[in-house]
Amino acid sequence: MESTKLKALERKDFTKSGTKKLRKEGSIPGVFYSRNSKPIHIDVPDKAINPLVFTSKTHLISLELEGHEQYECIIKDVQFDPVTDRVIHFDLFGLTKGEKITLEVPVQLVGSPIGVKEGGVLQHVMHKVEVNCLPSNIPEHIVVDVSGLKLGDSIHIGDLQLADIEFTDPNESLVVQVTHAKIREEAAPTAEDVAEEPAEPEVISKGKQEEKEEE
Repeated sequence: MESTKLKALERKDFTKSGTKKLRKEGSIPGVFYSRNSKPIHIDVPDKAINPLVFTSKTHLISLELEGHEQYECIIKDVQFDPVTDRVIHFDLFGLTKGEKITLEVPVQLVGSPIGVKEGGVLQHVMHKVEVNCLPSNIPEHIVVDVSGLKLGDSIHIGDLQLADIEFTDPNESLVVQVTHAKIREEAAPTAEDVAEEPAEPEVISKGKQEEKEEE
């Protein structure tokens, strides 16, 4: 997988006001860390980090930081604003050549299931799966062909096979399935049913009239 270049600046101001100003100017604070080096606080333009976050692919990143060597890394964690969903912080994890890494990779479904044509519903349960592999073997996504699924069929982690990739989720974990369409247990009331049922205001009104006649 080809790497994407990401230019960053080393961040020195860790105050709340400094961080707030940084975000207001269109940059996002982050941290780069690895097993072999101390954490480096950085910031990058939001326009540079957003395409790497809001995507259905895994990206291998070449971090370019002035005064430092170039680092190969991946996005390990992202924090979002609870109201706007804007990225407010991110973590980059440095990769070591020849050393395996565990990470989550998006699942991409391809094909049109036979079971859907039979009236079933396709349920995509796991949108990401965890894998363990060498940095050079990190896939952009895991392709799962669902065209052969009939009504009632499913695909689990144990069914996935990919060279040089180890899936770390339990084998019985459900990835995707074709199920029967749900049937509503109670039918919606028809216009005739509504007409036959006396409206509540009429019942109350009748009761009050009877009370007057009795008086």
